[in-house]
Amino acid sequence: QVQLVESGGGLVQPGGSLRLSCTTSGSNLYVYAIGWFRQAPGKEREGIACIINSGDSSNYLEPVKGRFTISRDNAKNTVYLQMDSLKPEDTAVYYCAAPDPYYYCSQSPSQYTSWGQGTQVTVSS
Repeated sequence: QVQLVESGGGLVQPGGSLRLSCTTSGSNLYVYAIGWFRQAPGKEREGIACIINSGDSSNYLEPVKGRFTISRDNAKNTVYLQMDSLKPEDTAVYYCAAPDPYYYCSQSPSQYTSWGQGTQVTVSS
């Protein structure tokens, strides 16, 4: 397993932007596929997007397509989730995770075995 740490969450007004980061210490994140998920209160955790080590990505969540972009900088050992045109319904705890097998992207949270602690994103005026 790999230890993941998210950062970049916070309070933002509707229409604003945030960039979340997912990194690790002591491991080479570049070998892992990394997925971004979110969970709002009272709702199930849902897959947003996933990126493999080459940079190819898959986008899963229809309501955020065209607004959220996953990317990675292997030199910085970091995966990003750029979130633009944020809406109140995007309010949730956002998580990054690594799957098992480590190179394979999946939309299902059950395929991921290493999770960060989460970062809160609140979209409100």
